[in-house]
Amino acid sequence: MAQNRARILAAARRLVREGGWQEGQIASVAAAAELATGTVYRYFPSKAALFAEVLAIVSQREVNVITEIINGNGSPTERLHGAVRTFVERAMRNRRLAFALIAEPCDREIDEARLVWRFAIGQEIVRIVEEGQRSGEFRSDLHANVAAALIVGGFMEALVGPLSPLSPNLDKASPTALALADEIGDICCASVIQSLSVGHADK
Repeated sequence: MAQNRARILAAARRLVREGGWQEGQIASVAAAAELATGTVYRYFPSKAALFAEVLAIVSQREVNVITEIINGNGSPTERLHGAVRTFVERAMRNRRLAFALIAEPCDREIDEARLVWRFAIGQEIVRIVEEGQRSGEFRSDLHANVAAALIVGGFMEALVGPLSPLSPNLDKASPTALALADEIGDICCASVIQSLSVGHADK
C-alpha cells in the first residue's frame, strides 16, 4: 500500500512538472503510475486532495533548503540574500513546477496548501530579519512580520513572469537566470538593511 501511494504521488508530481495543475487528472495520474483509476481514489478521495499533498511535499523541500541557509554561517544580509537567491535559482531549474506552486490558478484545497507553504517560508524570513535587527544590521523601525511578508511576496511575484509558460525558456545556468536570482536577492536585502533607515528618517 505504501508503495502504491508513493507511485501515485511521484506520477502526480511528474505531470505537474510537465504541464501544471491542468494536467492533473486522476485518469492521467493512474496511467502514469500504471495503476487503475479506482486504486488512486482508494488513497486520495479527490484530485484536489492528491495535488494538495504533492504541493505540500514539494514545498516542504523548499522550506528545508531555506531553513538550512538561514541557520548557516554568514551575516544576516548574506544569509537572507542566499536564501532568496537559492529559491529563485531552484525555481528556474523547474520552471513549470515552480509556476504551479507559486502562481497557477488551482483548486481551493491546493491553494490552502500553498498558503501554508508561504507562511512557513515567511516564518524563516522573520527569523533572519529579527536576527538582523538585533545585530543592528537591519532596520529596527520595521515590524519583522510585515518585512518578511513583503520580502516573500516580492520574490515570488518577481518570479511569476519569468516562470510563466508564456515566457521565453531560460537555461538554468544562463547569465540572465543567474543575474535574475542575484538581483531579486539584492532588492529583498535592500528593503531591510540599516543603511536605508537614514533616508527613511529624513522624509
